[in-house]
Amino acid sequence: MSSFSRFFTVVPYLDRELPLEFPQENLLAVAEPQGLALSGTPEALVQEALAQTPGRGKQEQGLALEQFLHGAKRLLCIINDATRPTPTALMLKALLPVCRKVHLETAQITFLVATGAHRGPTEQEYRQILGSLYTDIRPRCVHHDARKDEDMVELGWTRNGTPIALNKRLFEADRIIITGSVEPHYFAGFTGGRKAFLPGIAAYRTIEANHRQALSPAARSLALEDNPVHEDMMDALPFITVPVFSLMTVLDKEQQVAAATAGDPLTSFYAAVASARKIFCVPVPAQADIVVSVAKFPMDIDLYQSQKAIDNAAVALKDGGTLILVSSCRDGIGDEAYATLLAQAASPEDALSRIQAGYKLGYHKAAKMAAVSARATILAVTELDPRRLTRMFISPAPSPQAALDEALAQAKARGVAVPKILILPDGCVTVPDPQGP
Repeated sequence: MSSFSRFFTVVPYLDRELPLEFPQENLLAVAEPQGLALSGTPEALVQEALAQTPGRGKQEQGLALEQFLHGAKRLLCIINDATRPTPTALMLKALLPVCRKVHLETAQITFLVATGAHRGPTEQEYRQILGSLYTDIRPRCVHHDARKDEDMVELGWTRNGTPIALNKRLFEADRIIITGSVEPHYFAGFTGGRKAFLPGIAAYRTIEANHRQALSPAARSLALEDNPVHEDMMDALPFITVPVFSLMTVLDKEQQVAAATAGDPLTSFYAAVASARKIFCVPVPAQADIVVSVAKFPMDIDLYQSQKAIDNAAVALKDGGTLILVSSCRDGIGDEAYATLLAQAASPEDALSRIQAGYKLGYHKAAKMAAVSARATILAVTELDPRRLTRMFISPAPSPQAALDEALAQAKARGVAVPKILILPDGCVTVPDPQGP
């Protein structure tokens, strides 16, 4: 067979690239986030967004950041943790000069890392988040701790019965700026915007009740309408009485800013969602027999985050097919609750039954993984203990090539003459659409 009939690519893994090769006839598609026609550099796009801040209600003509900050004495700036590729440093470099212009010094600003139920950042991760601003800003940074009840303010309930308790620092400031990035999320529909508050700086019990809603079929990627997880997030917003300004970005496949929106939290969020749909919802010709899904940095931090690459890949995988996850999971399993439940279950179906019997935070992750395992084979190239993977109904593989060779052999054993392969180089945020042209 000539070299021209072979398909060759590489996939990122830690600090290297791993090869992947197979017959060209087996390739269904390589589905990546799609590009947008850019009107400028990332810095220019952020500056342009700040100059065109859409408003609503009494602020119909918009509210410039400088006007928003006028008279502020205590600013709370909410930023993402290291599990997101959000260009926080770039955004802060655009925001801070405006703060200084209105005589709001760094000492008057608190930077709150919206960890949700995650652990706080390590110093290395603070450097990753803040970049060249680390020295100046790090002393003003604190991270949210969802388990510290003394830091929470009880506010009320959502339409779905979720108790709302948020970090008290919200009510110690006279202005709030939220920053983030907007991309598809496997049960919240999209990240960003309202997510800065819930789950970003919510109490553990609030996050647990909210994430239980992820068991609903309506809680899925790209879905906002009638999505109970999104509804909870929206219901939390009216409890925040301090003026809020939002700066959101949408990233391309190179994790560079492709779009930016600013101003009113809801208006900027929905504008970013429109761009995110164009970038991350990718048509593919059909469902595949094999899907290779890569969790890129920083989503490769652990299996808890990398699971998004499994869920997105499953959309385009035939029943009985094989899903190959490529993710270092360099920080381990992540939240232990979902892993423990899966390890205790006799089968994926048993795991789903246990989750319905009693929910704990993290079980939504187990439910999504078990649902995929019940209808397909999952192989994984990771740094995790192979025994732990096996107990979670995932078969370890030494390399992407070895996993693919095994998957091709399995498909042919099932009678598939030419198994079709779909590759998702950025599986955590790429949502394949098998009904596409």
